[in-house]
Amino acid sequence: MKEKHFGLTKLIPKSIIKYLDPIYFLFFKPDKYKHELNFWKNRYEEENHLFDNSHYERLMLAMAEENDQNFLRDKIVADFGCGPRGSLKWIKSAKIKIGIDVLIDKFIDNFYSNIISHDMIYLKCTETSIPLPSDYIDILFTLNAIDHVNSFEKMSKEIVRIIKPKGEFIGSFNLNEPVTTSEPQSLSEEIVKRELLFFLDIKSYRITGFSAQNRYEPFFNGKLHYKKGESATLWVRAIKN
Repeated sequence: MKEKHFGLTKLIPKSIIKYLDPIYFLFFKPDKYKHELNFWKNRYEEENHLFDNSHYERLMLAMAEENDQNFLRDKIVADFGCGPRGSLKWIKSAKIKIGIDVLIDKFIDNFYSNIISHDMIYLKCTETSIPLPSDYIDILFTLNAIDHVNSFEKMSKEIVRIIKPKGEFIGSFNLNEPVTTSEPQSLSEEIVKRELLFFLDIKSYRITGFSAQNRYEPFFNGKLHYKKGESATLWVRAIKN
């Protein structure tokens, strides 16, 4: 809600905002797709029409707790909610790299020269389904993206469906955050466990509160301090059996 409510978020405590948000979205029904696309258009201009994707290697390897990309060799790798930056461009060893997003057609229309330079397949999904065969993906990444969909439950089932048996899910989630136009889900540990992780075997589970400088720095520095119920980031690596 930080981009709405007429600037009142600076005056209203988060504990109150989380109860006001459902009312706001019920009556005003903001266009989250337009809002999301405008976000990327602004970044495109700020970055001189060339999206920076240099940070993904460090981030995704840290999420996976790997030192290099050898674990991705000859794998079918996907990123759900990939955006237009080229999040998988850094991977050289994978068999196939697939970026999945509901706005792929808009990204192509607006950022064509960037998209075709990323050495990835870009695949458009819907709010409830991913057009891939069942048991297809070896490793699926997602970086704070599943809370952008309208139904966390339905999309979680789709994510589990497309991962191969013995395949892996590697994801990050923002927890206990007020909903926004682009992120209509406020996730908790309980919701993530019930709707997604219940169907997977957890290999790694790390959670920390936010850093003032960078929300991911505590993970890089090994500072996993978290008080239950506060705004936090969760990193998970899990296996589908």
